[in-house]
Amino acid sequence: MAAANGIGETHTQFFTVATADKPFVFDGGGSLTDAVIAYETYGTLNAKKDNAVLVFHALSGSQHAAGFTADVPGTDGRWTADCQQGWWDSYIGPGKAVDTERYFVICANWLGGCYGSTGPASINPATGRPYGNAFPSVRTSDVVRSQALLLDGLGIKKLHAVIGSSVGGLIAINFATLLPDRVKLVVPVATGPRTTVLTRLTLFEQVLAIENDPHFKGGDYYDGEKPEYGLALARMISHKTFVHLDAIERRARGEVKQSADQLAWYRVGHNVESYMLHQGKKFVKRFDANTYLRIADMWLRYDPLRDAGVSSYEELFAKSRAAGHHYLVFSIDSDFCFYPEEQAELTSHLERAGVSSMHITVHSSKGHDSFLLEPELYTPHLVYALEGRSSRVVDRDIVE
Repeated sequence: MAAANGIGETHTQFFTVATADKPFVFDGGGSLTDAVIAYETYGTLNAKKDNAVLVFHALSGSQHAAGFTADVPGTDGRWTADCQQGWWDSYIGPGKAVDTERYFVICANWLGGCYGSTGPASINPATGRPYGNAFPSVRTSDVVRSQALLLDGLGIKKLHAVIGSSVGGLIAINFATLLPDRVKLVVPVATGPRTTVLTRLTLFEQVLAIENDPHFKGGDYYDGEKPEYGLALARMISHKTFVHLDAIERRARGEVKQSADQLAWYRVGHNVESYMLHQGKKFVKRFDANTYLRIADMWLRYDPLRDAGVSSYEELFAKSRAAGHHYLVFSIDSDFCFYPEEQAELTSHLERAGVSSMHITVHSSKGHDSFLLEPELYTPHLVYALEGRSSRVVDRDIVE
Protein backbone atom coordinates (compact mmCIF):
# COMPACT_ATOMS: atom_id res chain seq x y z
CA MET A 1 0.00 0.00 0.00
CA ALA A 2 1.45 3.39 -0.95
CA ALA A 3 1.34 6.13 1.64
CA ALA A 4 0.57 9.69 0.60
CA ASN A 5 3.65 11.01 2.39
CA GLY A 6 6.00 8.90 0.26
CA ILE A 7 7.12 6.40 2.91
CA GLY A 8 4.87 3.68 1.50
CA GLU A 9 5.08 0.15 2.82
CA THR A 10 7.16 -0.37 5.92
CA HIS A 11 8.20 -3.38 7.94
CA THR A 12 9.25 -4.17 11.47
CA GLN A 13 12.77 -5.31 12.27
CA PHE A 14 14.05 -7.03 15.40
CA PHE A 15 17.13 -6.35 17.50
CA THR A 16 18.47 -8.75 20.14
CA VAL A 17 18.98 -7.09 23.53
CA ALA A 18 19.53 -10.21 25.65
CA THR A 19 21.23 -13.56 25.16
CA ALA A 20 22.38 -16.32 27.50
CA ASP A 21 25.86 -14.79 27.46
CA LYS A 22 24.62 -11.21 27.95
CA PRO A 23 21.32 -11.18 29.87
CA PHE A 24 19.27 -8.01 30.25
CA VAL A 25 18.90 -7.16 33.94
CA PHE A 26 15.88 -5.05 34.87
CA ASP A 27 16.26 -2.19 37.33
CA GLY A 28 13.28 -3.44 39.35
CA GLY A 29 14.66 -6.98 39.58
CA GLY A 30 14.66 -9.99 37.30
CA SER A 31 16.39 -10.62 33.99
CA LEU A 32 15.93 -12.06 30.50
CA THR A 33 18.40 -14.25 28.66
CA ASP A 34 16.56 -14.19 25.36
CA ALA A 35 14.90 -10.93 24.29
CA VAL A 36 14.38 -8.70 21.27
CA ILE A 37 12.88 -5.30 20.66
CA ALA A 38 10.83 -4.57 17.56
CA TYR A 39 11.67 -1.39 15.68
CA GLU A 40 11.15 0.49 12.44
CA THR A 41 13.27 3.11 10.71
CA TYR A 42 12.44 5.78 8.13
CA GLY A 43 14.84 7.83 6.05
CA THR A 44 18.58 7.29 5.63
CA LEU A 45 21.34 7.43 8.23
CA ASN A 46 24.02 9.79 6.92
CA ALA A 47 27.74 9.02 6.74
CA LYS A 48 28.45 10.84 10.02
CA LYS A 49 25.53 9.04 11.69
CA ASP A 50 24.49 12.31 13.33
CA ASN A 51 21.02 12.80 11.79
CA ALA A 52 19.13 10.21 13.85
CA VAL A 53 15.89 11.04 15.67
CA LEU A 54 14.55 8.56 18.24
CA VAL A 55 10.79 8.64 18.82
CA PHE A 56 9.18 7.08 21.91
CA HIS A 57 5.57 5.99 21.44
CA ALA A 58 2.74 6.51 23.95
CA LEU A 59 1.05 3.94 26.22
CA SER A 60 -0.74 1.81 23.62
CA GLY A 61 1.46 2.74 20.67
CA SER A 62 3.97 0.64 18.80
CA GLN A 63 7.18 0.78 16.81
CA HIS A 64 5.10 1.57 13.73
CA ALA A 65 5.21 5.36 13.65
CA ALA A 66 4.87 5.98 9.90
CA GLY A 67 3.92 4.33 6.63
CA PHE A 68 1.89 1.13 6.29
CA THR A 69 2.92 -2.12 7.97
CA ALA A 70 0.55 -4.93 7.04
CA ASP A 71 1.62 -7.40 9.72
CA VAL A 72 4.15 -8.01 12.47
CA PRO A 73 5.31 -11.55 13.29
CA GLY A 74 4.63 -12.85 16.76
CA THR A 75 1.74 -10.54 17.62
CA ASP A 76 -0.87 -13.34 17.78
CA GLY A 77 -3.65 -11.43 16.04
CA ARG A 78 -3.12 -8.18 17.95
CA TRP A 79 -1.88 -6.40 14.81
CA THR A 80 -5.36 -5.29 13.75
CA ALA A 81 -6.34 -2.84 11.01
CA ASP A 82 -6.11 -0.04 13.61
CA CYS A 83 -2.36 -0.74 13.89
CA GLN A 84 -1.45 -0.85 10.21
CA GLN A 85 -1.15 2.88 9.52
CA GLY A 86 1.66 4.61 11.39
CA TRP A 87 0.46 6.37 14.53
CA TRP A 88 2.54 9.52 13.69
CA ASP A 89 2.22 9.23 9.93
CA SER A 90 1.18 12.87 9.57
CA TYR A 91 4.43 14.00 11.22
CA ILE A 92 7.08 11.68 9.75
CA GLY A 93 7.93 11.63 6.06
CA PRO A 94 9.39 13.69 3.22
CA GLY A 95 8.75 17.40 3.84
CA LYS A 96 6.90 16.76 7.10
CA ALA A 97 7.71 17.86 10.64
CA VAL A 98 10.32 15.13 11.01
CA ASP A 99 11.57 15.20 7.44
CA THR A 100 12.85 11.81 6.31
CA GLU A 101 14.80 13.50 3.53
CA ARG A 102 16.94 15.00 6.29
CA TYR A 103 16.58 12.74 9.31
CA PHE A 104 16.86 9.04 10.06
CA VAL A 105 13.91 8.24 12.31
CA ILE A 106 13.82 5.27 14.70
CA CYS A 107 10.88 4.05 16.75
CA ALA A 108 10.93 0.89 18.89
CA ASN A 109 8.27 -1.00 20.81
CA TRP A 110 9.15 -0.93 24.49
CA LEU A 111 10.62 -4.01 26.11
CA GLY A 112 7.63 -5.68 27.78
CA GLY A 113 5.38 -4.63 24.89
CA CYS A 114 3.04 -6.76 22.81
CA TYR A 115 3.85 -5.66 19.27
CA GLY A 116 6.94 -7.75 18.59
CA SER A 117 9.21 -6.83 21.48
CA THR A 118 9.68 -9.53 24.10
CA GLY A 119 6.92 -9.18 26.68
CA PRO A 120 4.64 -11.20 28.94
CA ALA A 121 2.83 -12.79 25.98
CA SER A 122 6.14 -13.99 24.46
CA ILE A 123 7.28 -17.58 24.82
CA ASN A 124 9.70 -18.20 27.66
CA PRO A 125 12.34 -20.54 26.16
CA ALA A 126 12.89 -22.13 29.57
CA THR A 127 9.28 -23.35 29.80
CA GLY A 128 7.93 -23.27 26.26
CA ARG A 129 4.97 -21.25 27.55
CA PRO A 130 4.22 -17.50 27.67
CA TYR A 131 6.06 -15.62 30.41
CA GLY A 132 2.80 -14.32 31.87
CA ASN A 133 3.18 -13.39 35.51
CA ALA A 134 6.88 -14.35 35.45
CA PHE A 135 7.79 -11.42 33.21
CA PRO A 136 9.73 -8.79 35.21
CA SER A 137 8.46 -5.32 36.08
CA VAL A 138 9.67 -2.72 33.59
CA ARG A 139 10.97 0.75 34.42
CA THR A 140 11.41 3.67 32.03
CA SER A 141 15.15 3.30 32.66
CA ASP A 142 14.92 -0.26 31.27
CA VAL A 143 13.32 1.10 28.10
CA VAL A 144 16.11 3.69 27.84
CA ARG A 145 18.88 1.11 28.27
CA SER A 146 17.35 -1.39 25.84
CA GLN A 147 16.93 1.25 23.15
CA ALA A 148 20.45 2.54 23.77
CA LEU A 149 21.59 -0.99 22.90
CA LEU A 150 19.66 -0.67 19.64
CA LEU A 151 21.42 2.62 18.91
CA ASP A 152 24.76 0.92 19.58
CA GLY A 153 23.80 -1.80 17.12
CA LEU A 154 23.01 0.85 14.50
CA GLY A 155 26.34 2.58 15.17
CA ILE A 156 24.69 5.76 16.47
CA LYS A 157 26.66 7.43 19.25
CA LYS A 158 24.65 10.65 19.52
CA LEU A 159 21.09 11.44 18.47
CA HIS A 160 20.12 14.64 16.78
CA ALA A 161 16.90 14.54 18.81
CA VAL A 162 14.73 12.44 21.05
CA ILE A 163 10.97 12.96 20.90
CA GLY A 164 8.38 11.45 23.22
CA SER A 165 4.66 12.04 23.64
CA SER A 166 2.60 11.27 26.76
CA VAL A 167 4.25 8.35 28.60
CA GLY A 168 6.84 8.39 25.83
CA GLY A 169 7.70 11.91 26.96
CA LEU A 170 8.58 10.59 30.41
CA ILE A 171 11.01 8.20 28.72
CA ALA A 172 12.45 10.99 26.57
CA ILE A 173 13.26 12.99 29.71
CA ASN A 174 14.70 9.85 31.29
CA PHE A 175 16.87 9.22 28.22
CA ALA A 176 18.22 12.78 28.18
CA THR A 177 19.13 12.77 31.89
CA LEU A 178 20.50 9.22 32.04
CA LEU A 179 22.47 9.46 28.78
CA PRO A 180 23.00 13.21 28.36
CA ASP A 181 25.93 12.85 25.97
CA ARG A 182 23.85 10.83 23.52
CA VAL A 183 21.37 13.53 22.42
CA LYS A 184 21.21 17.21 21.45
CA LEU A 185 17.52 18.17 21.27
CA VAL A 186 14.84 16.90 23.67
CA VAL A 187 11.14 17.20 22.75
CA PRO A 188 8.68 16.17 25.51
CA VAL A 189 5.12 16.44 24.17
CA ALA A 190 2.13 16.52 26.56
CA THR A 191 4.01 14.95 29.45
CA GLY A 192 5.50 15.94 32.81
CA PRO A 193 8.46 15.60 35.18
CA ARG A 194 6.72 13.24 37.61
CA THR A 195 3.61 11.13 38.21
CA THR A 196 0.94 13.24 39.90
CA VAL A 197 -1.47 12.08 42.60
CA LEU A 198 -4.42 12.24 40.19
CA THR A 199 -2.56 10.12 37.65
CA ARG A 200 -1.65 7.60 40.36
CA LEU A 201 -5.30 7.21 41.31
CA THR A 202 -6.41 6.82 37.70
CA LEU A 203 -3.71 4.25 36.98
CA PHE A 204 -4.48 2.34 40.18
CA GLU A 205 -8.13 2.09 39.10
CA GLN A 206 -6.96 0.54 35.83
CA VAL A 207 -4.71 -1.93 37.61
CA LEU A 208 -7.62 -3.01 39.83
CA ALA A 209 -9.91 -3.38 36.81
CA ILE A 210 -7.54 -5.90 35.21
CA GLU A 211 -6.47 -7.69 38.38
CA ASN A 212 -10.10 -8.27 39.42
CA ASP A 213 -11.21 -9.77 36.14
CA PRO A 214 -11.94 -13.45 36.97
CA HIS A 215 -10.08 -14.53 33.83
CA PHE A 216 -6.86 -12.72 34.78
CA LYS A 217 -5.63 -15.62 36.95
CA GLY A 218 -2.67 -13.71 38.30
CA GLY A 219 -1.42 -13.02 34.79
CA ASP A 220 -1.29 -16.62 33.56
CA TYR A 221 -4.35 -16.61 31.31
CA TYR A 222 -2.95 -17.46 27.89
CA ASP A 223 -4.32 -21.00 27.77
CA GLY A 224 -7.90 -19.91 28.39
CA GLU A 225 -10.20 -16.93 28.25
CA LYS A 226 -8.42 -13.60 28.46
CA PRO A 227 -9.33 -10.83 30.94
CA GLU A 228 -11.12 -8.84 28.25
CA TYR A 229 -13.66 -7.13 30.51
CA GLY A 230 -10.95 -5.93 32.88
CA LEU A 231 -8.77 -4.65 30.05
CA ALA A 232 -11.76 -2.98 28.37
CA LEU A 233 -12.64 -1.23 31.63
CA ALA A 234 -9.05 -0.10 32.10
CA ARG A 235 -9.10 1.38 28.61
CA MET A 236 -12.39 3.15 29.28
CA ILE A 237 -10.96 4.70 32.46
CA SER A 238 -7.94 5.99 30.55
CA HIS A 239 -9.80 6.98 27.38
CA LYS A 240 -11.71 9.76 29.11
CA THR A 241 -8.38 11.40 29.94
CA PHE A 242 -7.04 11.06 26.40
CA VAL A 243 -10.03 12.54 24.58
CA HIS A 244 -11.60 15.84 25.59
CA LEU A 245 -15.10 15.31 27.00
CA ASP A 246 -16.64 17.58 24.37
CA ALA A 247 -14.97 15.49 21.68
CA ILE A 248 -16.32 12.30 23.25
CA GLU A 249 -19.82 13.78 23.13
CA ARG A 250 -19.36 14.73 19.47
CA ARG A 251 -18.00 11.30 18.52
CA ALA A 252 -20.76 9.51 20.42
CA ARG A 253 -23.61 10.94 18.36
CA GLY A 254 -25.58 8.00 17.06
CA GLU A 255 -27.90 5.28 18.20
CA VAL A 256 -27.42 3.52 21.50
CA LYS A 257 -26.20 -0.02 20.93
CA GLN A 258 -27.09 -2.59 23.57
CA SER A 259 -24.65 -5.40 24.28
CA ALA A 260 -26.36 -8.20 26.16
CA ASP A 261 -23.10 -9.95 27.02
CA GLN A 262 -21.66 -6.98 28.92
CA LEU A 263 -23.98 -6.24 31.84
CA ALA A 264 -26.38 -8.36 33.84
CA TRP A 265 -28.78 -5.69 35.12
CA TYR A 266 -27.93 -2.24 33.81
CA ARG A 267 -28.93 -1.40 30.26
CA VAL A 268 -26.88 1.14 28.36
CA GLY A 269 -29.06 4.23 28.13
CA HIS A 270 -26.90 6.92 26.51
CA ASN A 271 -24.81 7.10 23.37
CA VAL A 272 -21.74 8.16 25.39
CA GLU A 273 -21.94 4.89 27.32
CA SER A 274 -22.30 2.98 24.07
CA TYR A 275 -19.30 4.81 22.60
CA MET A 276 -17.07 4.02 25.59
CA LEU A 277 -18.06 0.34 25.56
CA HIS A 278 -17.16 0.24 21.88
CA GLN A 279 -13.74 1.78 22.57
CA GLY A 280 -13.05 -0.75 25.31
CA LYS A 281 -14.14 -3.76 23.26
CA LYS A 282 -12.14 -2.60 20.25
CA PHE A 283 -8.99 -2.13 22.34
CA VAL A 284 -8.90 -5.67 23.76
CA LYS A 285 -8.50 -7.06 20.24
CA ARG A 286 -5.16 -5.32 19.81
CA PHE A 287 -3.54 -5.26 23.25
CA ASP A 288 -2.37 -7.60 25.99
CA ALA A 289 -3.53 -7.12 29.59
CA ASN A 290 -0.14 -8.09 31.09
CA THR A 291 1.63 -5.53 28.93
CA TYR A 292 -0.93 -2.92 30.00
CA LEU A 293 -0.17 -3.70 33.65
CA ARG A 294 3.59 -3.44 33.07
CA ILE A 295 3.15 -0.01 31.49
CA ALA A 296 0.80 1.20 34.25
CA ASP A 297 3.32 -0.01 36.83
CA MET A 298 6.16 1.71 34.93
CA TRP A 299 4.21 4.96 34.92
CA LEU A 300 3.30 4.66 38.61
CA ARG A 301 6.94 4.10 39.55
CA TYR A 302 8.42 6.76 37.29
CA ASP A 303 11.19 8.54 39.21
CA PRO A 304 13.86 10.26 37.11
CA LEU A 305 15.61 11.51 40.25
CA ARG A 306 16.10 7.97 41.56
CA ASP A 307 17.23 6.73 38.18
CA ALA A 308 19.82 9.50 37.83
CA GLY A 309 21.00 9.20 41.44
CA VAL A 310 20.18 12.81 42.35
CA SER A 311 17.98 14.43 44.97
CA SER A 312 16.53 17.44 43.12
CA TYR A 313 15.31 18.45 39.69
CA GLU A 314 17.97 21.16 39.58
CA GLU A 315 20.62 18.45 39.90
CA LEU A 316 18.79 16.30 37.38
CA PHE A 317 18.63 18.96 34.69
CA ALA A 318 22.13 20.17 35.43
CA LYS A 319 23.06 17.11 33.36
CA SER A 320 21.15 18.60 30.44
CA ARG A 321 22.76 21.99 30.93
CA ALA A 322 26.24 20.46 30.92
CA ALA A 323 25.45 18.49 27.76
CA GLY A 324 24.13 21.60 25.98
CA HIS A 325 20.62 20.25 25.48
CA HIS A 326 17.76 22.33 24.16
CA TYR A 327 14.21 21.34 25.23
CA LEU A 328 11.09 22.02 23.21
CA VAL A 329 8.18 21.41 25.60
CA PHE A 330 4.62 21.16 24.25
CA SER A 331 1.45 21.67 26.31
CA ILE A 332 -2.16 21.15 25.20
CA ASP A 333 -4.55 23.53 26.93
CA SER A 334 -7.42 21.00 26.96
CA ASP A 335 -5.31 18.05 28.17
CA PHE A 336 -6.91 16.01 30.98
CA CYS A 337 -4.17 13.37 31.02
CA PHE A 338 -1.05 15.51 31.48
CA TYR A 339 -2.41 18.88 32.55
CA PRO A 340 -0.65 22.05 31.27
CA GLU A 341 0.49 22.76 34.84
CA GLU A 342 2.73 19.72 34.55
CA GLN A 343 4.62 21.10 31.57
CA ALA A 344 4.83 24.48 33.35
CA GLU A 345 6.46 22.67 36.27
CA LEU A 346 8.88 20.92 33.90
CA THR A 347 9.79 24.21 32.23
CA SER A 348 10.35 25.87 35.62
CA HIS A 349 12.78 23.11 36.58
CA LEU A 350 14.63 23.58 33.29
CA GLU A 351 14.76 27.34 33.76
CA ARG A 352 16.12 27.07 37.30
CA ALA A 353 18.77 24.65 36.07
CA GLY A 354 19.77 27.06 33.31
CA VAL A 355 18.76 24.75 30.46
CA SER A 356 17.88 26.22 27.08
CA SER A 357 14.18 25.62 26.53
CA MET A 358 11.04 26.74 24.75
CA HIS A 359 7.53 26.03 26.04
CA ILE A 360 4.71 26.01 23.51
CA THR A 361 1.04 25.72 24.52
CA VAL A 362 -1.28 24.71 21.71
CA HIS A 363 -4.97 25.59 21.80
CA SER A 364 -7.04 22.56 20.89
CA SER A 365 -10.49 21.11 21.46
CA LYS A 366 -9.18 17.55 21.07
CA GLY A 367 -7.52 17.12 24.46
CA HIS A 368 -4.52 14.87 25.00
CA ASP A 369 -4.98 13.23 21.59
CA SER A 370 -4.19 16.54 19.89
CA PHE A 371 -0.55 15.50 19.41
CA LEU A 372 -1.79 12.61 17.25
CA LEU A 373 -4.42 14.49 15.29
CA GLU A 374 -3.30 18.08 14.65
CA PRO A 375 0.15 18.23 13.04
CA GLU A 376 -0.45 21.80 11.90
CA LEU A 377 -0.21 22.99 15.52
CA TYR A 378 3.16 21.35 16.17
CA THR A 379 4.99 21.14 12.85
CA PRO A 380 6.35 24.72 12.59
CA HIS A 381 7.89 24.52 16.07
CA LEU A 382 9.28 21.01 15.52
CA VAL A 383 10.88 22.05 12.24
CA TYR A 384 12.35 25.18 13.84
CA ALA A 385 13.87 23.22 16.73
CA LEU A 386 15.12 20.31 14.62
CA GLU A 387 16.87 22.76 12.31
CA GLY A 388 18.76 24.08 15.33
CA ARG A 389 17.46 27.62 15.08
CA SER A 390 16.30 27.80 18.72
CA SER A 391 18.13 30.29 20.90
CA ARG A 392 19.02 29.89 24.56
CA VAL A 393 15.76 31.20 25.95
CA VAL A 394 12.71 30.15 27.88
CA ASP A 395 9.59 31.12 25.97
CA ARG A 396 5.90 30.41 26.32
CA ASP A 397 3.64 30.78 23.32
CA ILE A 398 0.09 29.84 22.53
CA VAL A 399 -0.71 28.69 19.01
CA GLU A 400 -4.01 27.69 17.47
